[in-house]
Parts: sequence; C-alpha cells; structure tokens
Amino acid sequence: MRTHIITYGCQMNEYDTHLVRSELASIGAQFVDSPDEAEFVLLNTCAVRGKPVEKVRSVLGELRQEKQKRNLLIGMMGCLAQLEEGQQIARKFQVDVLLGPGAITEIGKAIESRSKFWDLTFKDRLTSHVPPAPRGQLSAFVSISRGCNHHCTYCIVPTTRGPEVSRPPDLILREIEAMKAAGVVEVMLLGQNVNSYGKDQPGYPSFAELLRMVGKVGIPRVKFTTSHPMNFSDDLVAAMAETPQVCEYIHLPVQSGSDRVLKRMAREYKRDWYLDRIKAIRQGIPDIVLSTDIIVGFPGETEEDFEQTLSLYDEVGYDQAYMFIYSARPGTPSYKHFEDLPRELKVERLQRLIEKQKEWSYRKNQNWVGKTVEVLVRGVAKENGYAEGHDRGNHPVLLPSSQVVGPGLYQAVIRQATPHLMFGEVAGAQAAATIPLVMA
Repeated sequence: MRTHIITYGCQMNEYDTHLVRSELASIGAQFVDSPDEAEFVLLNTCAVRGKPVEKVRSVLGELRQEKQKRNLLIGMMGCLAQLEEGQQIARKFQVDVLLGPGAITEIGKAIESRSKFWDLTFKDRLTSHVPPAPRGQLSAFVSISRGCNHHCTYCIVPTTRGPEVSRPPDLILREIEAMKAAGVVEVMLLGQNVNSYGKDQPGYPSFAELLRMVGKVGIPRVKFTTSHPMNFSDDLVAAMAETPQVCEYIHLPVQSGSDRVLKRMAREYKRDWYLDRIKAIRQGIPDIVLSTDIIVGFPGETEEDFEQTLSLYDEVGYDQAYMFIYSARPGTPSYKHFEDLPRELKVERLQRLIEKQKEWSYRKNQNWVGKTVEVLVRGVAKENGYAEGHDRGNHPVLLPSSQVVGPGLYQAVIRQATPHLMFGEVAGAQAAATIPLVMA
C-alpha cells in the first residue's frame, strides 16, 4: 500500500511518526512523497493550539474531495484523535482509521478492520516498544516517557496522552546503542516532562542518573526536552556538567513572568523559584544556552502582568524563545472557567515580546562571533551557496557549501550573526559520521 504521512506538532509527534512508519513498513507499506501518489494518507495531529487543528481540517477537506474521485484510505492519529473534537472532525471528513497516541502499534489492525483506537489502553505496549534505528540520519529522537502528571490549566496533553509513564531504562539505552551503530551522532531525549523521569516507577534511575548512563553509550551529542522547572534538580545540573556528551543547551518553559498568571496557569512555581533554577543552572554550567516558552494573553493577564513577563525576559536574557498567543482549547480548565482576552490585545503584546526576543537573541548571538563551535551539518540550506546545521547550543548555523564535503560534525568559526542565524567558516572538516549524501 502506497503511504504518505503528514506530521504536525512537537518532537514527540515526529518520534511517533517514526514509530508508525516502522509498523507500517513491517506490514509491507511503501512510502511516497506526496498525497497524490498515495493509497493511504495518515495525518499525525496536534491539539495543543487551534492553528494546527484548523490546518488538519483544511487538509482533511482536500482529502475528502480526493476520496470521491478515487480509492483512498484516510487515517488520523495523534493528540487530536484522542479528543471528542477530533472524533467529530474524523466523522465529518470521512476518516477511515483513527488512533490515539497510545495506539500506534495497532496501526495494522486498525487498517485491516477500519477500526477506531482512540483510548490509551495500549500505553504499556508503547513504552516497551523499541523501534528500529533510523537510517541515513545524524540526528534522532528517543522517547523516555509518555504523558504528564502536571495539570496546567491551558494544556490538553494530560487528556490526550494520559498520566506519565516512564520507559524502562534498558530499552532506552538499547535504542540509543542501535542509533549509534546506525551512524546517529545526536539524540534528543523526549518526554512531556523529561526531568521527572523514573518518579512513577520504583527502582528506576532518576533523570540525572539516566543522563549519565546515556552519556556512557558514546553518542557525541545528547539533548533533551521538555523540562518543567519544578523538577529541574541540582543533581540534574551536576549531571549535565559532568557528562561531556550532554550539550550546553536547556529549554526551560516559563510561560509567564507574573506570579498571578502562573497561579491561574497552575504552573506550581513562582517567579522567584524559576529565577533560582536559572541561577543554579548558570552556576553549574556557565556557558549554557537557554530557551523558553511564553504564552501571551492568558485569560486575565493585565498590562502589569505582561510587563512582568518582559522584565523577567530581561532578567534571564534568553538566547531563544518560542512565543505563542494563548489559544483556548476545548477540554482544558482555562477554556471552561476563564474568559479569553481580545485577539487584538494578544497580538499587540506578542509583537512587543517578539521585539524583546530579537534584541536579546541578537545580543547573545553576537557573543559567538569569533568563537569556534561544533556544527552538525544536515544538508543544503535554502540560502544559495550554504549548508545548514546547528551547534551544541541549538543555534542555526550556515556554512559555505564549498567547505563542506557532506553531512557530519564540523568545527567552525562564527563570522557573523543575526537574531536568528549564525554564519561561519569551517575550521577543520572533522566529520564524525560518514554518510553518502550529496550536498550539491
């Protein structure tokens, strides 16, 4: 069966797409590059914000029209499929196969019977499943846990992915060892809250201990996301500092700089607690690169609240930030109990925050000019004459394609920086992996 998969959302969804590809390949699926060539189109969906949901609606509308012209099977998986909202969308657009995030390994049965698996009853199978290592990739994701035990009032994840379940550490290490053998040089450990890993399973290592264990596998670069400030321990800071394979990069979502808004979000910490964690991180890892998530225009956010977010941004001095307008999601407490702010107000505040982010990113990136960094080159950049990659701090870096012989790790001197890009020159082509891909 010719199959095409479209993925929306976070890195966990990308990992789930890899899982479902391996399942489909085991039953003989052939993967094609566009929906037009496919007999089966599968959408891996996101339900965190309204925009990806609307995109799914649009694509399903197009697929329904195509289905009327030819024999086409339509599937939908991921967080949206777990919700009543997604199930209504599936019925409206004649989706044949519907799977929640915990039912990925049942894709073959679902196709065969045109069944709807949207509950989380397959969670245990999923956490014990070890997919084959990706081929021809230098960077890969590894899920260490699924679900979340925090209940932020704006977040639908506990509903769509259930409570937190940690994967057995031996299976995580086996997956990473297979990736190393396949030529992967960078792994990103994934979880809705990676740093609470093991808390749900007596006898499991802590996340700090797991990080040390992963470092011993010997893959050159190890990263992780996403962290919750409440679980970012001093031991985790120490583990990062002691494990050279762990990159000097942390994504630590703050969401707001206002204690009043944080309380309405049920984030479980206050501004001072968060700043204390930042202080501990910078003391333990002085050259750390910090990024964050911020929600603008949460219900009830006043101008004073927003100003506190701006002042926190200045106090921390983030290298990067992912900024979002609050999107009311059906099924969340904030949707049920709070009144949304006018969109015009949210857009205006977002623009002010973006300007703040640009100022800080430019300032931070300028500090790298003249320094030598390790760049993982992935392939050809959209900018003519350049290869694209990223350094250990997750900064996007462009290198002249004439200096690059292929994908791999390079030492490069940064020559120029903008708020969102750094330009470098290869200092020594010491690729850590040899993969026969053509750059030109």
